[in-house]
Amino acid sequence: MDCDERKLFVLDTNVLLHEPLSIYSFQEHDIVIPMTVLEELDNIKDRQKDVSREARVAIRTLEDVFRDATPEQITSGICLTEKTSGASCCGLISIFSDHHLPGGEEVFTSKEADNRIINLALYLQKVRKDREVVLVTKDINMRLKAKGAGLEKVEDYRTDQLIDDIRLLAKGFQKIDGAFWDKVGQCETVSYGRDVNHQIDETILPGTHVNQYLIDEAQTFAGRVQKHEDGKLFIKDIGYDRLMNRHAWGVHPKNIYQGMALDALLDPTIDLVILTGPAGCGKTLLAVAAALELVIERGIYERIIVTRNTPEIAESIGFLPGTEEEKMLPWLAAVTDTLEVLHKHDESRETSLQYIMEKANIQFKSVNFMRGRSFQNTFVLLDECQNLTASQLKTIITRCGEGTKIVCSGNLAQIDSNYLTPVTSGLTYIVERFKDFEGSANIFLNGVVRSRLASFAEENL
Repeated sequence: MDCDERKLFVLDTNVLLHEPLSIYSFQEHDIVIPMTVLEELDNIKDRQKDVSREARVAIRTLEDVFRDATPEQITSGICLTEKTSGASCCGLISIFSDHHLPGGEEVFTSKEADNRIINLALYLQKVRKDREVVLVTKDINMRLKAKGAGLEKVEDYRTDQLIDDIRLLAKGFQKIDGAFWDKVGQCETVSYGRDVNHQIDETILPGTHVNQYLIDEAQTFAGRVQKHEDGKLFIKDIGYDRLMNRHAWGVHPKNIYQGMALDALLDPTIDLVILTGPAGCGKTLLAVAAALELVIERGIYERIIVTRNTPEIAESIGFLPGTEEEKMLPWLAAVTDTLEVLHKHDESRETSLQYIMEKANIQFKSVNFMRGRSFQNTFVLLDECQNLTASQLKTIITRCGEGTKIVCSGNLAQIDSNYLTPVTSGLTYIVERFKDFEGSANIFLNGVVRSRLASFAEENL
């Protein structure tokens, strides 16, 4: 690529905090790191937060790149070498002192960090008319300010964004128009004990994924994709009625979507189940019921660990007293409410709940203390996943050892994080990444079953 064709990317601090190795994502293009960004990283690196770790990694990455460079080379730019692969690219990376731009070149007179970075981008756009200058930032307001100040190219950093529209997110099932057998016709059928598998041409149902459910409008067929092989699609025939008759701990599905979810939750061969859907669709209820069924009744797992992140949707109520589990109780009230619902007809509900908590060995844990742990023979319920990033979910999922099943649930319409959107949420990320993994299943629970009030509110508010 010619020098004139290479873009000139100006990186904001939040890009390096979001992905410390992001400098390697721009391939053959040039990168400018403003001095202000280095100062912000320096101020953040010593804080007692997760973001401080990202700041330190970003600083070490830049130090690794510029270790043997002279001051003149740092200013003019040095060739960026991909450390992971060892391949050299023609793109250059440089550090620009944005504190003292030439007189009259500052659009914003305020010394705020964002303003200095925008001033630099505007200055480069003016003096490097032969190049396309692009400011990359995850700050929406900063992007608006930059465009308003006259910067032509402003972009979000979206290399971790797998889809552009949340409506394109895999739902975990495919609904077939009419009757399944009218569409398929004849096929090869093989029986293995009670299981019946069908082999059909892959072109009949294109775009299917492993462990994706297949249902038809006629409500006569329900199956699950087992594998793709030699242009053939292998489908396990489950049966529509059999799905609707799935049950766990006294809970029966109210619609076919809950039936598919229960089927995946109760299948010990599926290690990861991802449940998405609106508030009131039954995500937590089904997960807790399946956990109790698998731990107490079937004895497949030895304990239940329940966790979630802890964002606040209103003003803080201050620090909470007690042990880790006592501190987590307010955050996990959804789970305790579910346990009460499951045992509301018991003669002594409190005694039943205490017995179940001890029998199932239910533990409430914070995601803050997950790093370094290893879970064996455990049913892990990770609730409210929409507020977690992809790296946070990776940290938790990689804790799961042999004989462990993890359920990730969340509603992408209820994101409380200031830095996440439905398309950048970690929940969206794992849905797309695991949709072809034979050990996972994803179900979008369509329909609110909590109450008619909740259903109306979901549709109209």
